[in-house]
This record gives sequence, C-alpha cells and structure tokens, in this order.
Amino acid sequence: MSTEKKILTVGLIGNPNCGKTTLFNALSKTNAQVGNYPRVTVTIQERNFDYEGNTIRLVDLPGVYALTSKSPEELSSRKFLYAEEADVLVNVLDAGNLERSLFLTTQLLELGQPIVFAINMMDEAELQGISLDMVSLSSMLHGKVVGLSSKTGQGLRELMEAVMETSRIPHERIRPVFLAYDPHLEQAISSLGTLVRELHPKEMDDHQVRWLSIKLLEGDDELIAREEEHEHLQEMVRRARYDLERDHGESCEMMLAGARYGFIHGLSTEAIHRQPSQAKLWQMTNHLDTVLLHPTLGMPIFLFLMYLLFEVTFTLGAYPAQWIDHGVQFLIGFGRDLLAPSLVRDLLLEGVITGVGAVVVFLPYILTLFFFIAISSETGYMARSSFLLDRIMHFFRLHGKAFIPLVVGFGCNVPAIMASRTIENARDRLVAVLVVPFITCAQRLPIFILLIGTFFAAHAGKIIFIVYGISIGSAMLAAIFFSRFVVHSKPESHVMELPPLRIPTWRSILLHMWEKVKDFIHMVGSIIVLGSIIIWFLQSFPLHPETQEQYQTRRADIIRLIPEGQQQELALQRLEFDNKHDQIEQSYLSQIGRSISPVFAPLGFDWKDSVAILSGFFAKEIIVASYALLYSPGSDHNGGSKALQHAIGQEMTPVRAVTLMIFFLLYAPCLSTLAAIQRESGWRWAFFSLGFQLTVAWVLSYALVSISKMFL
Repeated sequence: MSTEKKILTVGLIGNPNCGKTTLFNALSKTNAQVGNYPRVTVTIQERNFDYEGNTIRLVDLPGVYALTSKSPEELSSRKFLYAEEADVLVNVLDAGNLERSLFLTTQLLELGQPIVFAINMMDEAELQGISLDMVSLSSMLHGKVVGLSSKTGQGLRELMEAVMETSRIPHERIRPVFLAYDPHLEQAISSLGTLVRELHPKEMDDHQVRWLSIKLLEGDDELIAREEEHEHLQEMVRRARYDLERDHGESCEMMLAGARYGFIHGLSTEAIHRQPSQAKLWQMTNHLDTVLLHPTLGMPIFLFLMYLLFEVTFTLGAYPAQWIDHGVQFLIGFGRDLLAPSLVRDLLLEGVITGVGAVVVFLPYILTLFFFIAISSETGYMARSSFLLDRIMHFFRLHGKAFIPLVVGFGCNVPAIMASRTIENARDRLVAVLVVPFITCAQRLPIFILLIGTFFAAHAGKIIFIVYGISIGSAMLAAIFFSRFVVHSKPESHVMELPPLRIPTWRSILLHMWEKVKDFIHMVGSIIVLGSIIIWFLQSFPLHPETQEQYQTRRADIIRLIPEGQQQELALQRLEFDNKHDQIEQSYLSQIGRSISPVFAPLGFDWKDSVAILSGFFAKEIIVASYALLYSPGSDHNGGSKALQHAIGQEMTPVRAVTLMIFFLLYAPCLSTLAAIQRESGWRWAFFSLGFQLTVAWVLSYALVSISKMFL
C-alpha cells in the first residue's frame, strides 16, 4: 500500500487589493510582496506547506474583477480556474467592499467548483460599522463562509478547517449556483445550450453546457475562439446577442451584469448591516483624504513628502554607513597584518573586500529609502499618489495603470516590467515596458551617493531629489516619444481604485525591508563578488617582471637609505601607489577601457569611466565596485569611502561628476532588465531599448558638457 500523501491544491482568487497575498503569506509562512494598492501580484505564486498531516499546495492568483478580464496576468488566473487545477478555491472577499467583491463571486459560483468564501479584513469592516450575517451568507452562497483578518491571524484556523471539510465532499455532489436571468436571456441560454450539447456530447455535462452558453453570450473572446471551428454556433451566438440587444436596448453583458448585481443587492440587504455611529475613525480618514487628494494642495504635499524622504534618507543613513565603512576598513587592515604578501591576499583584500565593501557601505541609505516607501505603500498613500499623478500621466500619454510599474521601478526595473502586465491594451503595455528603464533603480543609488558625497555633500538630499526628478521627467518625455512615433498608442482611461488609509504594522514594513536585504545579500554574494574578481584580475594582469624588479630594487633602496619611521612609511606608500598605478595603466582593463574610450571622450570621460560604464551593462551595482578598485591605488587603504571620494575628487571635476550621473541615470538597461523586456515584448524591443537609451544618455551628456564649456 502506498503511503504517499496526496497534495491538496488550494487556489486563492479575489479582487485586486483584497488581501490575497497577505493571506497567502500568513498561511504558508512566506514573505511574498504585499502592498496597500492594487495589482501587487502579477504572476501566479505557489508554496507547499503541511497542515495536520496533509501537504497543501497554496496558489496565489493575480487579482481579477471578473472572469472576462483580458490583461495577461488576469488571463493566467482564468486559465488556472478553467483547467480546474484547484481541489478547493478560496474566494477572498473584502469585508469593507463586499458588494464589489461579490461580482466575481457570482461568476465563480457558476463554475461548479468547490469554493470556500474567506471574508477578509473583518477588523477594518468593524471600524466602518459593518457587521455580517455569516449564516445568511453561507446559505445564499451555498458554501462555507469564514470571517478573518489575515493581517492579525484571526480566523485562519477556521478557514483551513473549512478548506479541509470542503475538500472531502465528493466532486459529483458539487453543483454550480446559476442565477435567475431575464426570461429572454434564459431562452437564449437554453437554445445555445441545445446546440452546445450536440457539438460536445461526451465532453460536457449539463452545468458545463449552461456555463459555456452564458460565457458565449457574454462575449468571452477566449471561449469564442475555442469554438471557432463551429461556424453554426458562432452565427447563433451573434444572432442571439443582436436580438437581445435590439429587444432590450442593452448588450448581453449589461443584462448578465444586471442580474448579478440584482443577486448581490438581495444578498446585501439580508446579510450586511451598517451602524454609521461606529465609523468615526473611518470618517476621520475620509477627512484626511480631502486634504491629501485636494486638487490644489495634493500635489505640493506630495512633492514636499518626496523631498523630505530624500533629506531624511541621507541624514539617517549616514550614521550606519560610517559604521559599516569603519568595519570594512578594519577587516582590510586586519587581513593585511594577518596574511603574507601574495596574489591571493591582493585578490581577497583589494579585489573582493574592497569591491564588495564599497557597495555594502550604501546599504543603510537603500534600506532607509525603502522603509519610507514601505510606509507609503502600507498606509495607502502610494495609491493616492497614483490618483494625483493620473492626469499628468495621461498628458504624457501614459496609461494610468503604468504608475505602479514606475513606482516598483525605483526598487528594481525587472519586477516593474513584469508589473506592466496589469495594462490590458498591448500598445499601452509596450510603452510602459519601454519607459520603465528610465526610472532609476535602487542599484544605481550607490553611484549617485558616491559622486554627490564627493562634490555636493552639503546639498546631498536636494541633489538626489533633482536626480530622481530628472529620471521621472525623462521617463515622461520618453513616453510621449514612444506613443507618438514608435508604438502609436493613445492611452485609455481607467477607474482608479483607492484603498482605505491604514495604519501599517511593523511586521509588514519589516517584511518589505527584509526582501530588500535578501536581494542585496544575493546581489553582493553573486554579482558584486564575481564582478570584483573579474575587474581585479583584469587590472592585475598581465604581470611585467621588469616592472616588479624595479619596484623591489627601489623598495630596498628606500629601506636602506631612509631611517625607519614615518618618513620611510610615507615613501613606501608612495612607491606602492606608483607601482600599482603603473600596473593598472598597463593592464588588460586599461586596454579594454582605452579601446572604447573614444566613444565617451567627447563627454569628458576617461578610460576608467569607460570601464565603469561597461561594467554597468552587466549590473548597475558593479559600477561603484569598479571605481573602488580603479581608484584604490590612489587612496589610503585605511581611509575607506572618504579616501575613495578624495581620490575621485582629485581626478574628476564637478562638471564631469554631474555628466556621469546623468549618463548613469539614463544609459542602457542592465542584462536582467533586457531579459525582462525580451520576455514581455521580444528581442526586437529589447535591442531597441538598449540602443535608444544609450543614444539619449550620450546626446544629453554631450549637450550638458557643451553648455558647461560655454558658461564655465
């Protein structure tokens, strides 16, 4: 007898921003990204976990408002549902917006699959003065109904018990719940059903026949395409839709929706009770919204908060950054005392630790920035920012739904490009995909901090605010160009969904930050280490025996001629600097940099800048590591980032630093981002994005250099 446990597949389905992913995290003990704005989940996520001796495969589906949705991530939810992959569906509903959530429920009921109804955010519903009659809801929905709060953990055990109980019901006992439609609509459904039954005599039972007939009348493109070979059925559907619209003065979709909303209204009357006197806190948040979303005050408040974010980020992040910097330099000094001079020591200390340390020192700035972004997300202010900027985005010919991908892009462009799947129209989606790489990701932040700290430390917050402003401005202008001359897209309007203002929990904020720490550790442990080793190797080879012999002779002369003490130590440090400088000038890295430097010479960049630009093609995080390794011979190894800034300040001018920041801000996407563009839009658009951004970055940088020569 097999003792292998059966895997029970449970699918979470519901509207965007109903708390599905929070519930997914709470049940599976994982940390998938959540946020208090819609469309956080754009791909199907799944985790396995054990519950009372059973293996549960929990699947978090992208949010949908209806089963006729057409955006890519919503289509993935439909395919999962139609394939009947789930042993039990958990329909997650928002207790505070139950009427809206139930529109999807009315369509799920007709599928005839085992369903448990999880009414989430019961704690917030109570604040609004809403109470629910669970017995009436269960009776009218013909299934288990559980009230819960996935944020606090209330009701999770009851939900899992309902899931397990529903999973034990024999499938043949599960019956769909069909609503009562208009008699003429019912007659059309019946007539279509007769033909569908003839065409699929063995494949479908009676409830599947009725369900397909309803979806065909509803104009479901995917299902109509499936029946394309049956021309008689296609013609019958067209005629039925035409006759119903002619006789009733409204489309089949509106007639079906009207019946569903009628069912929802009756259910709401029976089971949803409101006590306005208990909703004082909720009313207070509504008053706050009148200020945050004010047509005149809203935008200045938004800009002030963004400026404050950058100022506080630099102020708070500076202290832990100094501690990390001192720790890295202590580690390098300890290694120098512990290890004998050798190539292995140089690789470890001057390659790996110097390169990695130069990036790690900026982690506090990144974490501080994402701490405030997490607060913005969890409170619901990010969605309100989307509302404020929606009109501006339409002016720049961007779809309103592109706001979320652009915001996600400040973290990383790869998930931002994936988030563009929420845009239904293919042309609008392509514009968003091409615009996202103009948004400066967190991986570019360290190079901005390095250059700003070197030349503009007294105004760091203001400069970084301007840099991000240029990033957003360039993205908007690029959107106009793409929409008018490349993709020829005119963005459609959409209804903005504003989630309620919420007090964030420390757990949710720490989860956001932990995700960034994990990404950073992965980046440091893979890309940065590998990149640092490659750059160190290229700058250390080929070896020149004659140069090394001269170095050893001169070193012996210094030790012999200069008495031991500070003067001798300074002379030896100067000699070591000259030796390493000569080595780098003759290295493979120098040869590579000089071979491509003519392209960037008109911008005022030298071969070291060319090497940093080249390394940034692979990953933007390596740029700072490149500068740390290239300038390390000119810095005191015990001086840390301050010494690196000093060395850079000796060779660069402020104009060159600003030009570099503009170039690094706008130039080509990294390989991971290019791969994401290719997955979403194809190689043609990936190469277009690469060439277009390089051209824009080069032209703007050249214009800046030319203007500076005229005035400075």
